[in-house]
Amino acid sequence: MSVPERAMVMDPADVGRALTRIAHEVVERNKGTDGLVLVGIHTRGVPLARRLAARLSEIEGGQVPTGALDVAMYRDDIGLRPPGATRDTDLPFDLAGTVVVLVDDVLYTGRTIRAALDALTDFGRPRAIQLAVLVDRGHRELPLRADYVGKNLPTAPDGVVKVLLEETDGRDGVLVMDGDGAAGDGRGRPAATEGSGEPRGGAPVGREGSGEPRGGAPVGREGTRR
Repeated sequence: MSVPERAMVMDPADVGRALTRIAHEVVERNKGTDGLVLVGIHTRGVPLARRLAARLSEIEGGQVPTGALDVAMYRDDIGLRPPGATRDTDLPFDLAGTVVVLVDDVLYTGRTIRAALDALTDFGRPRAIQLAVLVDRGHRELPLRADYVGKNLPTAPDGVVKVLLEETDGRDGVLVMDGDGAAGDGRGRPAATEGSGEPRGGAPVGREGSGEPRGGAPVGREGTRR
């Protein structure tokens, strides 16, 4: 079996700059950090949320509450794949009336984010939900988009985007690898956890770092409940 070819598209400095830019965009959009909480989606969304919270504190002062969310039991492909390991959900604050910024490493089909929205509303009713991702690789299967994007990265449907973080992998970076999307979720993890990896249709590419969509509706849901 051949080893997939790898290309590094973000180095540690790029990752740091992307998070700093996202932090400034969050502050600008929300006019500060009052009433703001960050919730990272396991696994790599959790350390990304903590890093983002640290940058927000540097910009605005004070501490931004941060939590962790496990979405394994909210996925729409339960029963279609081997069950994944569950992790602790830790939301040490009341969600009611807050603006929640969901944080994840890669936005792909949108199914992880759909599961996260369902999970969040089981814990409370935020005033609004926004989405921040380090990488948006396109190929959405649901009408969702990110509010804050570190890098828009056009990819082949069967390619793999692997995010590396110091906290989980010993180093920072983003790799793009050739491969068969059917063998993984397109994010460098085994098992088909994000659908087939095949697009349902083309979508325009937003400007890098602008948070503009490749198609679909924004994630933020003002005072709604599924």
